[in-house]
Amino acid sequence: MRIKLDDERKNRIVGALMAFSASEFDEKISEFRATALVDFMLRQIGPSQYNQGVADARKYMAEKIEELDTEFFEPEES
Repeated sequence: MRIKLDDERKNRIVGALMAFSASEFDEKISEFRATALVDFMLRQIGPSQYNQGVADARKYMAEKIEELDTEFFEPEES
């Protein structure tokens, strides 16, 4: 898995998943299970979400570069 979370972020997500499971499903899950679920979700949806983020950033940057011509173009005097 190329997509990695730093330990602090992963711990926050694991804690949030444990709290979510307890409040929404009335089922307490262990830290081990929550970590396994986070790892599974990273493998399953992480790449597509990462790729979508890259595509969105690429589109945004292309639009901004295109705007350079219209917003910052100075007519030259002959």
